[in-house]
Amino acid sequence: MPLDFDLQAHERTRVVHVAEAALASEPRSITSAVNPRSAGGPNDFSSEGDYWWPDPANPNAPYIQRDGLTNPDNFVAHRQLLLGFARDFGALAAAWKVSGDERFAAAAVRHAHKWFVDPATRMNPSLLHSQAIKGRSTGRSIGVIDTLHLAEVALGIEVLRGSKALTKDEDAALTGWFRDYLRWLRTHPYGVDEGNAKNNHGTCAWLQIACFAKLTGDQAMLAESRQRLKEVLLPTQMAADGSFSEELRRTKPYGYAIFNLDVMAALAVVCSTPQENLLTWSLPDGRSLAKGVAWLAPFIADKDLWLRTVHRTAPGADGVARPTNEFVKPDVMYWDNWPVRQPLLVFGALATGRRDWLELWQRLDPDPTVEEIRRNFPIRNPVLWVN
Repeated sequence: MPLDFDLQAHERTRVVHVAEAALASEPRSITSAVNPRSAGGPNDFSSEGDYWWPDPANPNAPYIQRDGLTNPDNFVAHRQLLLGFARDFGALAAAWKVSGDERFAAAAVRHAHKWFVDPATRMNPSLLHSQAIKGRSTGRSIGVIDTLHLAEVALGIEVLRGSKALTKDEDAALTGWFRDYLRWLRTHPYGVDEGNAKNNHGTCAWLQIACFAKLTGDQAMLAESRQRLKEVLLPTQMAADGSFSEELRRTKPYGYAIFNLDVMAALAVVCSTPQENLLTWSLPDGRSLAKGVAWLAPFIADKDLWLRTVHRTAPGADGVARPTNEFVKPDVMYWDNWPVRQPLLVFGALATGRRDWLELWQRLDPDPTVEEIRRNFPIRNPVLWVN
């Protein structure tokens, strides 16, 4: 049964409040910061792998991995700039949608122009130097995840097409950037490899592909995204109970499980059609995104239940992650900061009529301030995703 719930009315006060603050933000792009270790130029996005550290036995050797433990000395300024831009732009676009106030649309376009259009400040539509590792790589395919927040930006640009601020020429320039970046994602080995990843990295790549295809009107690529969700992502990642085995093997399984389902649910929203709701669509064995929400929602409501009932997974000889006899432990970092207002709950509630999921979503923090949580919270404005 459909829920009697007006999402725009519910979100109006919050998004307008955030957008009012964003009006005072000066537009900035990646050219505001330079990574002295990057192999790219000033317009190339750069970042360094989170979990890579100096080798204690040899400080001059290539970095070594410590899964789940973030090295605070790695370069993250471009990522921070992108997060700030996406937060401000998303709030401004959402506020315009719910209020019709052209001040918000004009500010959103100014921010987008700085990031995507102005030759002096625009980001190049490629990602060759993301997730670099000192002594090992100047960039990696998994760096594609660093632009995940542009998925909501793309939907925000589409929403702004009803405003006076987004002129025909500006729309063409912004859309052209996303068309170029989408082409890079689907042709460069980094983008292709990331799209083939078998965990949250693959999910995140395809959410970007789908959102960029939607903005640019690439119906063939949107159809391919829909097919990928139904034939690859859901059947290969979701276990019979609705969990994600690959995420439960990590040192931060709680955060990764939430993150992956948030992103996959958002992909279902973007790829659904009037004839087919992909949140409730199921595989022949009953696995569906709604089942995933049903599995995870009790643990979002009660983290202690997570520790008492969920088993850690580990890869077998074939590399496939399977449950062990060991219960999961608290995430090695940021355990106390999850959950926040996870979009999987509101998307699932609107698709299934589950009011308990909606009420849980309403109780959670919609605007977290911890940077790592914000980085793994790419769908902040559901009004941009739901018509």
